[in-house]
This record gives sequence, C-alpha cells and structure tokens, in this order.
Amino acid sequence: MTLAPETTTLTVQLRLAGPPASGSGSGSDDWFAVCDLSVLIPGRGVAALLPDGRQVALFLDRTGRMYAIDNRDPFSGAAVLSRGLTGSHRGRPFVASPLLKQRFDLTSGACLDDESVRVTTYEVRAR
Repeated sequence: MTLAPETTTLTVQLRLAGPPASGSGSGSDDWFAVCDLSVLIPGRGVAALLPDGRQVALFLDRTGRMYAIDNRDPFSGAAVLSRGLTGSHRGRPFVASPLLKQRFDLTSGACLDDESVRVTTYEVRAR
C-alpha cells in the first residue's frame, strides 16, 4: 500500500490590523497569508516573518485550534517563543519560553507568571 503525503489547500492567515470599522467593508485586506496549514504540527510552534519585520509564533493544539502570538520573549528579548513547550494551566493554553520558562497564555498573551507582562496576540484563521 502506498501512502501519499497529506496535502491541503488551506492557508493560515493573520489579521494584521484591528477589526474593520462598521460600514468599511469586509476587511479582507487586513489578513496576511503566513503559511500552508500542513506546516503546523499539534504541540509544536512555527515562526513566521511579518511584512513589517516582526516575527509571529504560530501554534496548533491537538483539537485543531490555532494561536498566534509575538515570537519575541519580553523577558530576554530573543525571538524564541515558537520554540517553547506548549501546555495547559487551569484550562488556559500556554507556551513556556525555552529560555527563562515564563508561560504565556496563547489566547490573551498574558504572562501567567508575571501579570504585568504580556505579548501581542493575533487573530488567526485557515482559509
């Protein structure tokens, strides 16, 4: 039996700007194509470069939900969050920085270990 590699026509997209103002249309120009959905592996992060030079860390959990946060660790300044370990604390999905181990909520960007620190989160979809 021969198995073919899984292929998909779905692309992971990030919203680069806030939601469109009412009456301004669909806001389809606010979305930026990042990668093919097949690149994301549950439990592992992927880094991507945005048009303005920032980096984003993309994650896919085991239920198929996608998350996107800033890849820069605010404690060390290094772009490493995509290489962090993912987990869950009290039902909140997080990634732990591989350097200093602070945990960042993948939904809100809040640091679970220092509530005064957070990273940027992005709306993400597959189309």
